[in-house]
Amino acid sequence: MMISLLAALIAVTAGPAEEDFDPTTISEVDALQCRLDVPSYNGFAFAITGEEQIARKRGWRKVAGGNPMLDEYELPAPIAVAGKWSTRRIAFSSSGIVAILDVADPAMVAREEGIANAADAEAMYKELGIAPPADGFRKFLGEKVIVDRTVPASADDPFGSHVTIARSISNVSTLPGKTLYGCSYRMELLGKDGRPL
Repeated sequence: MMISLLAALIAVTAGPAEEDFDPTTISEVDALQCRLDVPSYNGFAFAITGEEQIARKRGWRKVAGGNPMLDEYELPAPIAVAGKWSTRRIAFSSSGIVAILDVADPAMVAREEGIANAADAEAMYKELGIAPPADGFRKFLGEKVIVDRTVPASADDPFGSHVTIARSISNVSTLPGKTLYGCSYRMELLGKDGRPL
C-alpha cells in the first residue's frame, strides 16, 4: 500500500515530460513571485542541491542560519522582488521559498500585497497568561492564496489532489529586523473519498 501511495504521489507531482523540463531554467524570482506550478517548483527545489547543483552553478553561498526550518543562501547579486524590494538572501522551507528582506516591519510589505496578519500575538499572550517577549518581537504571519484547486479522483486516476499556491509574508525571531516574502507551494494527495491520504 505504501509503495502504491508513493507511486501515486510521484505521478501526481510529476512535471512535464522529463525531456521537456529543465529545472536549471527556472528563476528563483519566478518561484518567489508564485509564477510556477507545484511540480515545476518541486523540480526546481530538489535541483538546488540535487544532481543539477543549481546553488553551486549559480554561485549561491550557503548561510549557516539560526533557524533549522530554513535553508538560507546568499546570492552573488541582488534580485528584485515585490516590485520595489531587493535582496541577496533567500531561503527554502519545507513547502516554499522566501526572500529575506531588510525590512523590520512586515506590515509595510504586507499592506502593498493586501495581506493581513493572521498571528494575533497579543491575544495569544493574553490567552496564555504570559508576557510578550522582552525584546519587543511581534510575530507576523500572513498569506494570500493565489491558486486553490482540487482535482478529484476519477475512473482513470484513483488519486486526486489539492493544490494551494500562496503568497506568504512573515517574520521569525531567528532573523531579527527581517521580513520573509515568498511563496508556498503545497499539494495533498486525495483518496477516492476526497480526503487527504
